[in-house]
Amino acid sequence: MSNRRDFIKRVGLGATALSVLPTNVFSESSEMKQLTILHTNDTHSHIHPFTSGRNKGFGGMAQRASIIKKVREEGNQVLLLDAGDIFQGTPYFNIYGGELEFKLMSEMGYDASTIGNHDFDNGIDGLVKQLPHANFPFIVSNYDFSDTEIEGKYLKYKVFNKGGIKVGVFGIGIELKGLVPKKLYRNTLYQDPIIQSNHYARYLKESLGCDLVICLSHLGFKYKTKKMSDKILASQSKHIDLIIGGHTHTFLNKPVFVKNLHQKEVQIAQVGWAGINIGRIDYFFNQKMCVKKVEGSSIFIKKQ
Repeated sequence: MSNRRDFIKRVGLGATALSVLPTNVFSESSEMKQLTILHTNDTHSHIHPFTSGRNKGFGGMAQRASIIKKVREEGNQVLLLDAGDIFQGTPYFNIYGGELEFKLMSEMGYDASTIGNHDFDNGIDGLVKQLPHANFPFIVSNYDFSDTEIEGKYLKYKVFNKGGIKVGVFGIGIELKGLVPKKLYRNTLYQDPIIQSNHYARYLKESLGCDLVICLSHLGFKYKTKKMSDKILASQSKHIDLIIGGHTHTFLNKPVFVKNLHQKEVQIAQVGWAGINIGRIDYFFNQKMCVKKVEGSSIFIKKQ
C-alpha cells in the first residue's frame, strides 16, 4: 500500500508543461460574463506522455493539469468536463483498476464526467469500487441502472452555477449491446438517446432556467451508417447548446455546428483520445444571460 501511495505521489501533479493558450479574443467585452468550458474524452488510462511514435511527447496528466491551472489563473469561470472512456489502454488500468485515473482527475478539479463503454471493462462492480476515488459526479441520462450496483451512485443531470451563469449538464451513453459483454454491464438498460436528450435538455432549459445546456455524449461524432451519433443527435434536438463528445476519437480543431429542429446551431466538440488535446470553448453572456459570442479551440498537450 505504501508503494502505491508513493507511486501516486510521484506521478501526481508536480510536473509542469508549457502550452500556447488562446488569448482572450473578446477582451473588449469586459461588460460580459465569460465562461470557459474545458473538456477531454477517451483518455484511456494514458497517465504519461507518449514515449514513441508520431505522438511522442504529447499528452500526460501532469501536463494537462498545468494547462488547466493556467486557464483558471486567467480569472474566468471554468467548467471542466469529460466525455467518458477514462479506463483501459495502459498497464496502469490493469494494475490499479481506475483508481489512479480518478484520483488524478479529482486533483485537477473535474466538475463531471459521463460513462463510456470502456469504463465497464472491469464490470459494473469494478466501476463502483473505484467511484469513491472520484470527487466529481458521473452523469448519464439514458442508462437505467435501477437493477445494478451503480444505482444511486450516479446522476441523471446536474446544474452548475458559475458566477451566476446556470449550466445544465446531462449525459448520453452509447448502446452497450454488441459492444460490451453482457456480463460486464449486466442489467443496465439502454434508453433512446434522442428521447432522453430532449426530455432532460428541455427540463434543464425551461423548468430549471439554465442559461446553457451541455450534453456529455459517448455516442461518437459520426458514422458512415445511420448509427446514432452526435451529429444525428444534434439535428434531432431542441434545447441543447453544446455536445461534448467521445468514443470515435475524432480530432476537431474547433467545434462543428449542426442545426437542430428549431434551426438553431448546436456545437459539437471532441478532442481525439489519450489526452493528447484538451478542448476549450469560451462563452460570453450579456446582462440578460444570452450568449453573444463563442470561441472554441483544441489545445495540444506537449511535454517540454
